[in-house]
Amino acid sequence: MKKILLSLALMAVVLTSAAQDDPVVMRIGNVPITRSEFEYNYNKNNSESVIDKKNIEEYAQLFVNYKLKVLAALDDHLDTLASYQKEFRTYRDQQIRSLLVPEGAKEAECRAYYDGMLARLDGKQLLQPAHILIRLAQDATEADHVKAKATIDSVYQALKDGADFAELAKKVSQDPGSAGRGGTLSWIGPNQVMKEFEDVAYSLELNEISEPFLMPIGYDIIKLVGKKDLETYEELHDMIMKYLDSQGIEQHIAQQVIDSIAGQEGEQKTIEQILDEKTEEFCAKDNELKYLVQEYHDGLLLFEECSRRIWEPAAKDTLALQAYFKKNKKQYAWDEPHYSGMVYYCKDAADVKPVQKLVKKLPQDQWMGAIRKTFNEDSIMVRVERRLFKKGDNSNVDRLVFKVKDAELKPVKGYPHVGVFGKVLKKGPAQWTDVSSQVVSDYQRLKEDEFVAELRKRYPFEIDEEILKTVNNH
Repeated sequence: MKKILLSLALMAVVLTSAAQDDPVVMRIGNVPITRSEFEYNYNKNNSESVIDKKNIEEYAQLFVNYKLKVLAALDDHLDTLASYQKEFRTYRDQQIRSLLVPEGAKEAECRAYYDGMLARLDGKQLLQPAHILIRLAQDATEADHVKAKATIDSVYQALKDGADFAELAKKVSQDPGSAGRGGTLSWIGPNQVMKEFEDVAYSLELNEISEPFLMPIGYDIIKLVGKKDLETYEELHDMIMKYLDSQGIEQHIAQQVIDSIAGQEGEQKTIEQILDEKTEEFCAKDNELKYLVQEYHDGLLLFEECSRRIWEPAAKDTLALQAYFKKNKKQYAWDEPHYSGMVYYCKDAADVKPVQKLVKKLPQDQWMGAIRKTFNEDSIMVRVERRLFKKGDNSNVDRLVFKVKDAELKPVKGYPHVGVFGKVLKKGPAQWTDVSSQVVSDYQRLKEDEFVAELRKRYPFEIDEEILKTVNNH
C-alpha cells in the first residue's frame, strides 16, 4: 500500500512539474492551448521576414479567431471528408516518411550505387569518344549502302589528309545531338552503347581515329578524345546523392521500412495505420513536429471551412456584392481618370466601326460573346483586350482615349487596325465589376469578420493573461 501511495505521489509531482514547464495559456471551446503551442505559432508567424508583425497580445486575439474556425470545421465534420484526409496525409506523410529513414541508410545507398558503377566498368576506364556518323535507314537498299560507304570513306580520307575532326563533324555528321559539339559524346563505360561502337572505342589510344565501320544505324568513325579512371567515391559522392534524391531515394527507403513493419505485425496493417502510429510516436518525442502536424491539420480545416462558409458564397453573391459596392463606393474612388472598356485589333480596316456598332447597346459582359459570334466564328478576325485601364497601362489607350500625343500605337502582329470602345470614369468606378477583384476581397473580409463574431458568441474561450506575459520570457 505504501508503495502504491509513493508511486501516486511521485506521479503527481511529475505531472505538476510538467504543467509548470508548459502551462495552459488559453482555453478555446474548452480545448487547452499550452504555452509551447502558442509560442510555436507566434514565433513562426512573426519571424524577421514578416512585414506586419504583431505583439503577443495582438496575436493572441488572432490565434483565438484561428482556433475558433477550426472548431467550427470540426463541428461540421469536415475532418471526415475523404478529400481532406487525403490532402492532410499528403502533407503530414512528407514529414513522417523522412523520419522513418534509418541513420546512414542514404549513405549506404550512395555507396552501393558507386560500387555498382565500379563493377560495371569491370576494370576498364571511362572513355569520351567523338564521332562522325553517316546514317542508314533500317530498310536501306544496297544502293544506299554504297552511297553511305562512299561518303564515309571520303570523310576518312579527308581526316588522313589533315582535316580537323571537330570541324568536319560539324559539317557532315548526321548525329544532330553531337554534331554541333564537333562530334563529342558524353563519357561512356562498358555496355552503355552499341557493341560495335564500344568494341571500336575501347580499341583506340587517346586521340587515335578509327577506320570507318558499320553499325545498325549507319557508318561511323570514332576519335577517342578522353580516357580516365572512375573518380573516387569522395569525389562523386555529392553528385550521386543529388541523383538519388532526384529519384526519390528517401521515399524508397521509407517504403521499405513500412513494408518491413507491416510484415512483422501479427495482424495486417495498412500503410495509413502504420503512418498514423508513427506520427503519434514521433510527435510524442518532438514538440516542433507535433505542432507542425497540428498546423497542417488546422490549416487545411480552416481553409475548407472558410471556402465553404465564406469565400465561395461571397464571391458568387452578385446582388450582395453590388449592394456592398454601392454602400462603400467612396473607398474605391481614384485620383486619376480610368478607362473602362476595350481596345481591339482587326485584320481588316472595314471591321473597326462595325465592332463598335455591335457592342454599343450591349452590357460589357456580353461584348466578348457577341464579337466571337459575329466576327470570330470561322476564323479570328478581331482580338480584344477588355478591362479597366489607367494612363500608362496600354499605349493604344493612352493615344486613342487619354490623347497622350507621344504615345505610340502598337497593333498586334497580323491585326494592324486598332480601335477602342468604352467610357472614361473620372471619379471612380461606375459599377462593382469595374473593380471586381477588390470588391470581392473586401466583401469576403467583411463576411469573415461577421463569422468570427458569431463564433466568439458560440464558443467559450479565455486567455490567462499572466501566463501570456511569460511567452518567450521563461
